[in-house]
Amino acid sequence: MLPSVPSLPGSVDPAWLPPEVFRPLGSRRTLIRGAGPLVDTVHAEVADACSRFGGRVARDARELGGPGDLVLELGEGGAPDGLGDEGFVLARADGVTRVGAAGQAGLLYGLFHLVRLGEAAFRGERARETHRPALGSRMLDHWDNVAVHPVMGQVERGYSGGSLFWRDGLARGSRDDLERVRWYGRLLAACGVNAVAVNNVNVHEAEAHLLTDRVGEVAAIAEALRPYGIRTHLSVSFAAPVVLGGLATADPLEGAVADWWAEATRRVYAAIPDFGGYVVKADSEGQPGPFAYGRGHADGANMLAAALAPYGGTVHWRAFVYNHRQDWRDRTTDRARAAFDHFAPLDGEFAPHVVLQVKHGPMDFQVREPVSPVIGAMPNTRLAVEIQATQEYTGQQRHVCWLGPMWSEALSFRPTGEEGPSVGELARGGGLVAVSNAGDDPFWTGHPLAQANLYAVGRLAWQPDADPGAVLDEWIELSFVPGRTADPARLREGLRAVLDGSWRTYEKYTAPLGVGFMVQPGHHYGPSVDGYEYSPWGTYHFADRDGVGVDRSRATGTGFAGQYPTPWAEVYESPETCPDELLLFFHHVPYGHVLHSGDTVIQHIYDTHFEGVAEVEEARRVWAGLADLMGAARHARVAERYEEQLRGAREWRDHINTYFFRKSGVPDARGRRIH
Repeated sequence: MLPSVPSLPGSVDPAWLPPEVFRPLGSRRTLIRGAGPLVDTVHAEVADACSRFGGRVARDARELGGPGDLVLELGEGGAPDGLGDEGFVLARADGVTRVGAAGQAGLLYGLFHLVRLGEAAFRGERARETHRPALGSRMLDHWDNVAVHPVMGQVERGYSGGSLFWRDGLARGSRDDLERVRWYGRLLAACGVNAVAVNNVNVHEAEAHLLTDRVGEVAAIAEALRPYGIRTHLSVSFAAPVVLGGLATADPLEGAVADWWAEATRRVYAAIPDFGGYVVKADSEGQPGPFAYGRGHADGANMLAAALAPYGGTVHWRAFVYNHRQDWRDRTTDRARAAFDHFAPLDGEFAPHVVLQVKHGPMDFQVREPVSPVIGAMPNTRLAVEIQATQEYTGQQRHVCWLGPMWSEALSFRPTGEEGPSVGELARGGGLVAVSNAGDDPFWTGHPLAQANLYAVGRLAWQPDADPGAVLDEWIELSFVPGRTADPARLREGLRAVLDGSWRTYEKYTAPLGVGFMVQPGHHYGPSVDGYEYSPWGTYHFADRDGVGVDRSRATGTGFAGQYPTPWAEVYESPETCPDELLLFFHHVPYGHVLHSGDTVIQHIYDTHFEGVAEVEEARRVWAGLADLMGAARHARVAERYEEQLRGAREWRDHINTYFFRKSGVPDARGRRIH
């Protein structure tokens, strides 16, 4: 019996897969060749579309013959060598559109590519195109807690309601819940994601048990995601042999510890045969790790990799390791240096089944950071680049902040210079990982426009050098336009206007010139310029009466700039060559320092904060004018969020400008009111 397309409760927004986008597929005759569970999913999708829009699934080639027919073919005749399991080819000739794939996942991705193309896939001639993902692993990490944590809540740093997977301390098990998990898998497959870690990297007691006596709950989630090719991963505690197994130690070089992990892993694969592997946060922010036993990161990661290797699984070992108990008076200690200092010397020491998961910037998902030097320093290690779709420091999904351009800049950066590989190319061995921004909110991401960030994760993981503007246009077309608006041109123009520059707008009214943070401690929402300035977390800006910024030069500072190879070490070393947008990340400069733009630092701070508020006011106005072009509930949710964004932008402007006016004593050259 073929699977059915998952259904959604009527109150849940379908995001970028409303029925209308399947009309081009469902209004023609389609032949599907091949067998297997993912081919069954393709068949169910096509059959559902045909039932809606009048087409027909052909039983064999004799039923074809008219213009506009479609053939989806697995195996011989449809796919050349070298496609892998996920690649596909597309061509159109003699009135027939053909998609061929060597593997089942490729046929599924080919189907969703046709959905993106719409009617264009069925017009004219189309030369044979080959499509394959640049990155083999395209993963979302959910920071979801099984039991509601007294400090972190149910979803740590999540801004979209509760968990899709867990409720009341248990895996969601009702039919509607599992249907929504299946739909989530469908959304992810449609943009190219192929893996999900279902629980928080900070593994608390309840989550630790998912590895052993509660693995059946993980298996139920995996079963719901499997029809769309999504492999399930699990965050585990490094101390699990002690916490769960009753051992006296978790020393990775102890034979009994390795044996415990081997047996635990065997049981996991017995329950979940296509299990993807483990995610580990160790010796970071209080999480246990190998340091307690005098061992290193490679020792810990390789022991876990040995347990996973017989099954083809992978351990994602996070490189987010730093001293979170710093002395703010000690300017020689630099949190930005930490990942490089810990991991670069270990290049070549990690086993093949280890992926080192490195944040794209050296700090913590700020609105502006340089690319982490770790990414270019470990050519003999499988690296995954970690980005954050949930907007912890970029408005928490209450502010519009389209992050595609930020991620595109990071993925296109070339750590060793213009002749060297890009970050996207360096990630081929390990992939792209994003902290998920989805939850059980009716709009999936809390803010309906934040769905664009979730979509961009998959599309940029599939093609890191893709034009983010084109990705945004795809999402707009799939989510808002087809068959659902009286004036599609005005809707496209309006959505582009409010989204396309929103990252830079957010940057303008928050922390300036790459200095970062300046947020309220704990929840990280809203401004507090000195909120972390005298704390142990290492997130300092060092503003005083004379200037602002962190000296990370080799000559007079922490030496962080020297962790980059030529030419970037030279570029970042001097205020004269450092890009304006990163100046305060790398240098402590006077308020009167003249930027490459010609403005002084202090005037730049004043101007950008006023500009940012004005841009939010204009975006709110544009959004209000789109009310007649979409559903009332979606428009109302975004309008409500714009009111909060404008309030927040004004608060940021006033806090930042007032702080620096009082600190520097330099008035605004334009005479605007600063408190």
